[in-house]
Amino acid sequence: MSQVPAQHQATPAIVANRLTKTFAAVTAVEGLCLTVFPGEIFGLVGPDGAGKSTSLRMLATIMNPDSGSATVAGFDIARDAAGVKDHLAYMSQRFGLYQDLTVGENINFYADLYGMSRKGRQARIEELLDFSHMRPFIQRRAGDLSGGMKQKLQLVCALIHTPKVLLLDEPTNGVDPVSRRDFWRILHRLRQEQVAILLSTAYLDEAERCDRVALIDHGRLLATGTPAEIKRLMDGRIISIKSARARQIVSALRGLPLAKSVNLFGDTVHLVCAGGDVCEEQVVTLLHQANVEYQQIRATEPSLEDIFVSLLGDNVQDAQPAGVDKVVVHAGAAKDGQPAVQVQHLTRRFGSFTAVDDISFTVQKGEIFGFLGPNGAGKSTTIRMLCGLLGPTSGSGIVGGSDIRMDTEHIKQHIGYMSQKFSLYEDLTVTENINFYGGIYGLTGHRLEERRDWALAMAGLAEHTTSLTSILSGGWKQRLALACAILHEPPIIFLDEPTSGVDPLSRRRFWDLISTMAEQGITVFVTTHYMEEAEYCDRIALIYGGKMIASGSPLELKTKAMQDKIIDLRCPDPQALIGPLKALPEIRDASLFGAGLHLVTKDAIAAEAAVQRSLAELGICGAIMETIMPSMEDVFISLIEEVDRRNGHNLSETEARP
Repeated sequence: MSQVPAQHQATPAIVANRLTKTFAAVTAVEGLCLTVFPGEIFGLVGPDGAGKSTSLRMLATIMNPDSGSATVAGFDIARDAAGVKDHLAYMSQRFGLYQDLTVGENINFYADLYGMSRKGRQARIEELLDFSHMRPFIQRRAGDLSGGMKQKLQLVCALIHTPKVLLLDEPTNGVDPVSRRDFWRILHRLRQEQVAILLSTAYLDEAERCDRVALIDHGRLLATGTPAEIKRLMDGRIISIKSARARQIVSALRGLPLAKSVNLFGDTVHLVCAGGDVCEEQVVTLLHQANVEYQQIRATEPSLEDIFVSLLGDNVQDAQPAGVDKVVVHAGAAKDGQPAVQVQHLTRRFGSFTAVDDISFTVQKGEIFGFLGPNGAGKSTTIRMLCGLLGPTSGSGIVGGSDIRMDTEHIKQHIGYMSQKFSLYEDLTVTENINFYGGIYGLTGHRLEERRDWALAMAGLAEHTTSLTSILSGGWKQRLALACAILHEPPIIFLDEPTSGVDPLSRRRFWDLISTMAEQGITVFVTTHYMEEAEYCDRIALIYGGKMIASGSPLELKTKAMQDKIIDLRCPDPQALIGPLKALPEIRDASLFGAGLHLVTKDAIAAEAAVQRSLAELGICGAIMETIMPSMEDVFISLIEEVDRRNGHNLSETEARP
């Protein structure tokens, strides 16, 4: 396929020619060639450790290539690094913010770094504050902002000097769906201003929104082109099966001769097969014989995630890490008939700020319980209280039969806790981290050796025992952190955004492990910003502003809590249509969803007619519309916006919380 779209006549903003970087015996990037044009969003996707960050660092002149060449904004990265930096903004995975400075002070600090005169900078600052909706927080400390707001502030700081090229290294990791939507609104505005944007992302639905995409693995480009061109690489036909028992369907289909691969996407299974209608008929027959209920079976177009999985040769059948079957529930994990976790009127205040406000819920033994909410909603604060790390201001909680006020030390010894940031020691080896955590949990001698062998097998690190943890990919760190958290075989596990920033293949392996543990009676309490992952939970609670606003199974939330209808619209340049379509009285909201739009409405029939008229007036042909069951992301956004409407304010005014 052609790497350079025919419509691009401008001088390229980024040209990489056979860039190569090696670390000791590992080639991180090998012969990277790509071109990015002004006004283009170019996505770099690949598994953990594929070379995405190294590629961006070389282009940002932070790291020198071993061979090859590149120009950024017309300047050679080797001979004129200063010229590159004058026309470049780079946003790394780690926040480059000063937590004790206010929003305004951080922006002015970066303006000083870029050498902007005091006299001319104010107009640019005013523009960026309005552009990013950050004006209300100008006096707030950066450390008191939510994750989504920190991401936007870092982007504002990067844009203060109006760059020609913007490099973004997984900019929306750990950011909730509402904040991600706002972030992409900003990127499309920059695209209209002819800024060239090269970004890496672990969200394949975000990659669908890019003008072009490159798939990288082990430092090599596997494919480059528009999302539509990449999707044509799919070998086989996809049958989509939607069911509340999706994981059971995967088990029923795996290993069948008709199945090239079977992959799970929330409540939907994608079966890749070579046949036509015969394949679909065979699936229907098989599911009837297995007595497995489903809501819908149909042929569907591949997503970029389908391509990602297909080209990397992975599928659910071989996604389960070694040693999973050796996880054993601790004897006496929970008294029969008693909940694993029970919370009543739990509240936590920090000074005048209420982080968690009178919440109550129950989690049963062996249940996967999802705890969802925007950045700063109170999720992590709740988990820290349940783990005995933070005392509640009022209310009560029982975890594994122990009181969260009185029995904190007992709770800590009988739970597993994996925090948002992997609690691993980067300067220790893999084995040293396992030994350290084993010691904390009182494991010694033969017992420690046995559990260490299990941990290495489960994490896939048996061949890397002496490797420093700092050099591991995100997926390996994730599994190692989980192994360390459950070395002592706890009956209850708390996972706080455990898959943030991890590639789709690693997320699949991780959730296979979680499901296996739940089947054995281990209780899993998990927070996540990946709405597809919420589909894997038995029940979900949604928290916003410290308050519980909804709870139930994923199906209950989509069919009962969600009152609005969702129209899926596939059309050219969906971002440009958000404004015109939101202006229609029949449309309550319009937002990016994958490569298209999701339109929220009370009356789907009237809304479809109004959208058809609007598209005709705009001269847009070939759009496809369908009323669908809401996704968990639709439910998440709709319920939060409903709370905001009742309270009479906008989400952008409330999402920044300590």
